[in-house]
Amino acid sequence: MMTVDLDQTPRSLLVFDRSSFLDEKNRISSQVEQHHFNYKVSVLLPECSSAPSHLDSVLNSFKSFYLIRNMPIYELLDKHFLETAAYKGSVYGLSYRTRVDEDNCVALMPNGRLCLSLDKDSFQVLGVEGKPSRFNHRTNSRYVVSVDLTHSSMAPGGRGYVRLLTGLRSRLHLKTDFLLSHHPGGGASLQALLSRYDWSEHRPEIRSRVLTQLSCPALLTSDLQSSDPHSFLEWLGAVDADASRENSSSSFLSSLVCPEPSTTLNQALSVSVCGLLLPQDIHRLIQEIRRHLEHHLESWASLTVHGFVDSPVSWGDSEHGVMRGGENFYSLLMFHDHTYHLHQATGAHDTCPP
Repeated sequence: MMTVDLDQTPRSLLVFDRSSFLDEKNRISSQVEQHHFNYKVSVLLPECSSAPSHLDSVLNSFKSFYLIRNMPIYELLDKHFLETAAYKGSVYGLSYRTRVDEDNCVALMPNGRLCLSLDKDSFQVLGVEGKPSRFNHRTNSRYVVSVDLTHSSMAPGGRGYVRLLTGLRSRLHLKTDFLLSHHPGGGASLQALLSRYDWSEHRPEIRSRVLTQLSCPALLTSDLQSSDPHSFLEWLGAVDADASRENSSSSFLSSLVCPEPSTTLNQALSVSVCGLLLPQDIHRLIQEIRRHLEHHLESWASLTVHGFVDSPVSWGDSEHGVMRGGENFYSLLMFHDHTYHLHQATGAHDTCPP
């Protein structure tokens, strides 16, 4: 028998925006920059069987990242690390294989803010100021500690710095596998930290598929007024997941169909990149897709970026939770005339995208 909770569809948020890259007030750069922790970007190019050379070059130039195993979190307060990495450029750090609704999770953001999502016991042991999670159910079982490491009170030797360092080093002893990347310095600025632990360097993984006879919504045009964004995103997700979109009576996996009216593409290229993906690389990819579309009139392309499900933040400094979903992503439908449709989506335990 299905319980009441499972019988209810989880709340989700979907924000839609239509504009032009040529509009000085367009929000694309801001949206890309604020979505710090991205694990997958998917691109769909219609009537294309292989990535153009310039686009392929951008895909293969995504910055590598590092996995540090069993790293004490107090290392993020190391004076040398702060001076060579956190204060210079942008550091992206995220605890790996931790579940934000159950475990202690950590994120170091490019603006120098350190976010700790802690269970109640760990928060009390740490002994620093924090606030209850926005997504507690009935009692305060989780707390969030958010600290600006660039603030004067957090300078090495300062009162706030010493208190947090003491809590992490002497009381909580929080350790975790940790993903780390730095822009623009890369591994050179992280070498001192890496040398103290077991670590490995990883390149983002690229996969591509050529799709043939692909059913596609016929009204994918920049002046489209009436398309249902939910149906479009469902179709796009089914294409990316290589799920059936035929609603065959013999299929028990998928009842999805292509939104009507539909047309058929002779071929299309689906490309995905997975890893700890920096916003700077995603922005370069968007610009390259725009250049590609300039030479393909009456065409379009889609780019979808998924955030880590268990990141303690989604957009900017906004707290992120999971419960039954954890999705936080945006999808960009781009056209040859420089117009675009932007979809931003989050699950039940998240704030509204900016």
